[in-house]
Amino acid sequence: MTLRIPVLRVGTAPVLTEDGSELLLPQAMSPGAAGYDLMAAIEAPRVIPPGRHDRIPTGLAIAIPDGYEGQVRPRSGLAFRHGVTVLNAPGTIDSDYRGEIQVLLINHGTEPFVVERGARIAQLVFVRVERAEFSEHSTLPTSARGDGGFGSTGIKGD
Repeated sequence: MTLRIPVLRVGTAPVLTEDGSELLLPQAMSPGAAGYDLMAAIEAPRVIPPGRHDRIPTGLAIAIPDGYEGQVRPRSGLAFRHGVTVLNAPGTIDSDYRGEIQVLLINHGTEPFVVERGARIAQLVFVRVERAEFSEHSTLPTSARGDGGFGSTGIKGD
């Protein structure tokens, strides 16, 4: 199934880059890619110093169909080469949100990272959302794990 996603260009950055090329709509970079790359819609380069973060606009607002969410996820190449990732990964775009998609990038690296206009900064993955109904109980069903958390299952593959 292919989701149909209406897109609106928003923000103040011009659609065309200095070389005359257009800021692209999100696109999958290979036939099997799960994510659609998001580009930085900024007028001038931005520097993110080590240990700091910045909110980078994409210039796009979208209408996600009911029953889905958009997850803003890091790009593995940025994380591996520069230590740059999405701060709140995965960021959630709800189906009823109509504002501009913005990406919270954080630099975990040791060098300042420069975000250029048109740079592919994150990827957008669409995920089906299940609705839940909560009901209060005096006890919960037992499980083998119980209430163990925070490392209770160990770290070795014994």
